[in-house]
Amino acid sequence: MTVLGIESSCDETAVAIVRGGDEVLASVVYSQVPLHRPYGGVVPEVASRAHVAKIRGVAEEALARAFPGEPTPWDRVDAIAATRGPGLAAALLVGWTFAKGLALALGKPLIPVNHMHAHLWSVRLGHPELRGQNLWPQLGLAVSGGHTCFVASPEPNVYRLLGQTIDDAAGEAFDKAAKLLGLGYPGGPAIDKLARQAPEGADRAIHFPEGRVSADHPLPPGWEPALCVSFSGLKTALLTHVRKHPPQNETEVATLCASYQAAIVAALAKRAETALAHGRYRSLALGGGVSLNRGLRAALGAVARRHAIPLLLADACHCGDNAAMIAGLASAFPPAPAAGAETLALDVDPSLPI
Repeated sequence: MTVLGIESSCDETAVAIVRGGDEVLASVVYSQVPLHRPYGGVVPEVASRAHVAKIRGVAEEALARAFPGEPTPWDRVDAIAATRGPGLAAALLVGWTFAKGLALALGKPLIPVNHMHAHLWSVRLGHPELRGQNLWPQLGLAVSGGHTCFVASPEPNVYRLLGQTIDDAAGEAFDKAAKLLGLGYPGGPAIDKLARQAPEGADRAIHFPEGRVSADHPLPPGWEPALCVSFSGLKTALLTHVRKHPPQNETEVATLCASYQAAIVAALAKRAETALAHGRYRSLALGGGVSLNRGLRAALGAVARRHAIPLLLADACHCGDNAAMIAGLASAFPPAPAAGAETLALDVDPSLPI
């Protein structure tokens, strides 16, 4: 199948065309980072208005790139897919409504996609060499500005949530730390860059909490306390440290970044180690915007090697929110013939569970 995918769950307006699950014919992303940078984070109303203004042009550009010179490129698309959730309600609504309109106008099937499933599928985009490999059961870690979760995938396109953050996501923890340190938005890349510039041993210079979740903490059924994490205490610890010991120069800021990042990375790597030790997995998939963090990639690479399984990483262009992962997942698993009318009746679900 050749699928046109639409992603508008947060602050990226994206449209892509993917064939057969992993062949990316075109992927266009309009980034709203400059719009939200003055506020230090995503403003939902600003995001949804930008989606409305840009989505048609982004779709037309994706079609032009995928099928250059063709007068009726819509004929080459077999189905329309879009993110149904989770995400910001008003932002999701723009992409989902646009997808419904296209599906109705073109007489094509409409395929709803779970944003978190797509992040875990993103590791396959542009990697046809993975076809036919036995990668399941698979452990997935999705880390982004809004989510941090461990997911068991016993077989392709089947997902079960094992544990997640009970408060802030890893990406949010990075953004808020960067705001406190005056590093700008988005914070993850800035902290990662400074952490790499810090003196040797800086990642152990300041002790920050690991973010354990106690065994008696009330959790939904099926969640494992040992695979859940809390980053709110980590942010408080950073704030307390900065108030008591304000950094006096760039080296001290870099040291703070290295120690802070090391705490987040260690928390995630330890939980990945625990999950792999208690389950039979053939691969570890890392997806989401925070998966670009070099410290996290190195730590999880070491974990995967200890368990003799591959660490699957998305290409840099597919780590953040993008529509290629939406179209890729949809094109790998064609919908049932009767799915069209049912999906057209669906609404967005900002809290769509894994």
